[in-house]
Amino acid sequence: MSKLLLDVKNLVTEFKTDGGIVKAVNDVSFTLNKGETIGIVGESGSGKSVTSLSIMRLIPNPPGRIAGGQILYNSRDGKQVDLAQIPDKDMRHYRGNEIAMIFQEPMTSLNPVFTCGNQVMEAILLHQKVSKQEAKDITLKMFEKVRLPNPQRILEAYPHQLSGGQKQRVMIAMAMSCNPSILIADEPTTALDVTVQKTILDLMYQLKHEIDSAIMFITHDLGVIAEIADKVLVMYKGRIVEQGTVLEIFSNPKHPYTKSLLACRPPLGKRLSKLPTVVDFMRENPDGSIEELNTSVEDAINAVVIDQSITDKRREELMKQEPILQVQNLKTWFPTKKDFFGKTTDYVKAVDDVSFNVYPGETLGLVGESGCGKTTLGRTILRLAPATEGKIIYKGKDLLALSNKEMMDVRKNLQIIFQDPYSSLNPRITIGDAIMEPMTVHGVYSNEKERKDKVIELLTKVNMKPEFFYRYPHEFSGGQRQRICIARALALNPQFIICDESVSALDVSVQAQVLNLLIELREEFKFTYIFISHDLSVVKFMSDRMVVMNRGKIEEMGSSDEIYNNPQKEYTQKLIAAIPKGELSDIQKRVALAAK
Repeated sequence: MSKLLLDVKNLVTEFKTDGGIVKAVNDVSFTLNKGETIGIVGESGSGKSVTSLSIMRLIPNPPGRIAGGQILYNSRDGKQVDLAQIPDKDMRHYRGNEIAMIFQEPMTSLNPVFTCGNQVMEAILLHQKVSKQEAKDITLKMFEKVRLPNPQRILEAYPHQLSGGQKQRVMIAMAMSCNPSILIADEPTTALDVTVQKTILDLMYQLKHEIDSAIMFITHDLGVIAEIADKVLVMYKGRIVEQGTVLEIFSNPKHPYTKSLLACRPPLGKRLSKLPTVVDFMRENPDGSIEELNTSVEDAINAVVIDQSITDKRREELMKQEPILQVQNLKTWFPTKKDFFGKTTDYVKAVDDVSFNVYPGETLGLVGESGCGKTTLGRTILRLAPATEGKIIYKGKDLLALSNKEMMDVRKNLQIIFQDPYSSLNPRITIGDAIMEPMTVHGVYSNEKERKDKVIELLTKVNMKPEFFYRYPHEFSGGQRQRICIARALALNPQFIICDESVSALDVSVQAQVLNLLIELREEFKFTYIFISHDLSVVKFMSDRMVVMNRGKIEEMGSSDEIYNNPQKEYTQKLIAAIPKGELSDIQKRVALAAK
């Protein structure tokens, strides 16, 4: 049998919508060889996930269907089958057995009412002729292989009892349990910390070699692609606009869209005033054709590089002022165990004796892995989580000493932008009403007309159209919803905004637009930000100073550039080492090593 495993020819997948037929995948062709990792990259809506679901025959019909093309798979028994044409009962033999898939969100992919062990055993019993005890033994071995701590405990644990990284490893164990020829990984690391992400990438690379399989790795992050892929497909609006080896794509991108994806990740070695975006590289004409603006990645980045002395001077000027916020010996502990008499005997110390100042107009970055306490710290500052001890002094007032009524008066100056814009917007009210609601609660402006005018002004400010006022949250993309949440945070003219992982779920190109918007708004309205993220490259781009948190405590604090260029603590060094940098020299070394 040849090395060719999968040959996708002129694939078309379409969906019937109220507005007509949408071709989500339009004339897509590529090949996948044994032992190869192919990276499929593009923004949300580019068709990359629909391509993978088409191969797995998981397109819901109606409204979707594979409308054309072939998906030729060379199976283990030497037969070539067209996965687009075979009956459903035949497809069940290949799906999960010879072709397996890891989905983006493990919490929604795992059944909450069954133990993790049961769910992996079910896949093994379905495809392999083994007893229940043998399936249990295989599951335990797989849990060991994916380096899950205490495999026996996880065998009996339910999904909600595991962290995000652990759940993703359970999904990998399930996908690899039948030694598939092809593993499709759909955004498997998007919501994970950089350190957990690195572990997952290393694990997939190792398992691929152990069972000699091929991987289709789908992501919007070219930095991750640089770490793992041999070949790259770049998708845009349902089509492949560019494909080649990982070295070709990174050293000499041809399509303006590929150039924009490479440029809009925050670079670690330079300080930029703004991030390049798709519009810096291409213009889409009304007929759908793309006009290239002939801008190189280097030119786009060099045009916005800030001199280090300007950055240092800005920070020095900020720190000459009186702090707008002083956090002193703050503790937020959650009780976990009680004795026979109901007295608490053990705590989770989410925030443990944390102290720092924030200066007017400054952006202070809070960075660390999931569970380090950064989100709890942000919520405690706003009194959305109860503090156990300490002081939070905002403009001379200790927020912890204020009554609820006094806090209500202060609260309009303190706002938060949450991580998930969809769950923080009420699906039953229009976005215009959602933005206007805090104005009504706090009695800002004298009547509804003035408030509505202000909402339309805010929508325009965040690059949204005035007519969007009457639309509902589900009618917008993730990036648009996040802009709506930013507009809502601005509704009360606040002075202090906490951004809690506010760009972590966004595509890199949309992320660049939102980060640029936050910086523009800071300069225009003189906001002060606390910017919380697990992505150190984003925090470095946004922040004047950075606080690195670990297990509820501050590991390290200083200017963003100092911490990145000269980290003092081992934990910070580990965080920086785990960032997928997408450096050409690193790709060249990896490719040369693989060729030996």
